[in-house]
Amino acid sequence: MQLLRGRYSRLVLALTALALVGAACAPDGGNADASPDGGDDAEVSGQIVVSGSSTVEPITALNAEKFSGENPSVSISVDGPGTSDGFELFCNGETDISDASRAIAEEEVDTCAENGIEFIELKVAIDGLSVITSVENDEIDCLSFHDLYALLGPESEGFDQWSDADDLAGKLKGEVHTPYPNAPLVVTAPGEESGTFDSFGEIVMEGIAYDEQGIGEDDPVVRPDYQASANDNVIIEGIAGTPTSLGWVGYAFFQENAETVKALAIDGGEGCVEPTPETIASGEYPIARDLFIYVNTTKLEENAAVEPFIDYYLSEAGLTSVGEVGYVDLAAEDLQITLDAWEARETGTREG
Repeated sequence: MQLLRGRYSRLVLALTALALVGAACAPDGGNADASPDGGDDAEVSGQIVVSGSSTVEPITALNAEKFSGENPSVSISVDGPGTSDGFELFCNGETDISDASRAIAEEEVDTCAENGIEFIELKVAIDGLSVITSVENDEIDCLSFHDLYALLGPESEGFDQWSDADDLAGKLKGEVHTPYPNAPLVVTAPGEESGTFDSFGEIVMEGIAYDEQGIGEDDPVVRPDYQASANDNVIIEGIAGTPTSLGWVGYAFFQENAETVKALAIDGGEGCVEPTPETIASGEYPIARDLFIYVNTTKLEENAAVEPFIDYYLSEAGLTSVGEVGYVDLAAEDLQITLDAWEARETGTREG
């Protein structure tokens, strides 16, 4: 089984080693005559540090491969510990670029400001959070938001059979509820450090928790008793290894592993919709979200490699990486907002 995050992690390690060898062998202190788009003879060298979302990591890692292929004196490290962990590093000035599967939170903006970190927000792709189970699970094909809350919300703590959630689901739906299977409910999903966790809670769970169940806004909206991981490989392996599993990942990770995990159709109130590039792009699929990169503007001045790398990232060749790793391209108007924000180089503002 080829696992997406593992593949790109190995790719970046190999790329970094290759770049270091190229730097040692190149003349003039390791500067190579290459341009971000291969179109002119700009000299680019240096090191770029990227961290953050494991969801966005494959896009950035592929662009790192492409960019360093044309600029072998640039070493790019790409890590995916999670959006929240990435922002912590970013707002401490430890990274040049932060991958994010959600927009930066106000408290994170405040931390950045306290540390003198100004940034540019760039929306780069669309993802459809995929609710997944094993391909062996032929009992479930579609779940509503109320189903997901009954199975994964805070009141489901301790449920270890799907059928344990029947009473809660019936109450939430206010209609005849088709019983869940009497089978083990084994949940493997992102942890709290993940933007994918935050997005799932915000899009699916919070409305039901706050408006229907009277859960306080400072209280958890996802049950705590499941196997949580920031490593998408662990999530995929957990889901694939248990026939009646349940969890969620970014669409690209489902697509890469579609032989062993199954994406469920989701009913957000308008009927069951499967995640596909078309339904995600149109917004018909109800758990779609934007993906971002954040650029430290001080690093633009201090690190000569960052600006040409972002130029490449937003070029035609760089944007092709979005579809190549399994995500969905931005609509033309949203892409133009991103390009305008980068062209303006507005510091300390949030674009997108």
